[in-house]
Amino acid sequence: MAKQRSSKSTKDNESLPQLIGKRLRKRRQELELTLDGLAEKTGLTASFLSLLERDINNPSLDSLRKIAEALEVPLFYFSEINGQTNPVVRRDERIRITFPPGDITTELLVPNLRNRLEIFIAHIHASAGNFVRTPKHDSEECIYLMSGTLRVVLNETEYLLNEGDSIYFHGSTLREINAIGKKEAVFISVITPPIL
Repeated sequence: MAKQRSSKSTKDNESLPQLIGKRLRKRRQELELTLDGLAEKTGLTASFLSLLERDINNPSLDSLRKIAEALEVPLFYFSEINGQTNPVVRRDERIRITFPPGDITTELLVPNLRNRLEIFIAHIHASAGNFVRTPKHDSEECIYLMSGTLRVVLNETEYLLNEGDSIYFHGSTLREINAIGKKEAVFISVITPPIL
């Protein structure tokens, strides 16, 4: 059986800021939202959102989450390549987001987010601090820690995960995830339905 490799187009090589601007404008227009309307929903300024749409500025992780929530899309919407039908995700072709200032990187391990399951690998430095927001819609999630140490807080209970540990929870209970120590934490996260 021949191995099938997907070909990469020029569109696939666009930078994240370029994809954010195009996707933000497209989705905002689909929802018939003005920049002022989106600003009101996100708490960000219309001028900042305009700069994002024109690829002049980069959003912080917090800003991107607010925009994604307001536009009712997962974070990976801003980097997902449309039309990807190959079920194989090659290591060097994963959809990737590195959040400013660069202490969090996530890579999608499924071809797209049009299905009911989201799987990604995350690289988190301790300098990132708590990077989660409790999702608006409940989800089921499982994290498998490949390396490093991870602190997970569910409601009021704290769990420390070491290499090889895993944790299952409902997204509505998630309060914090932090990498602990000097070594980055690397983990695989499985979520249904997709929320990131």
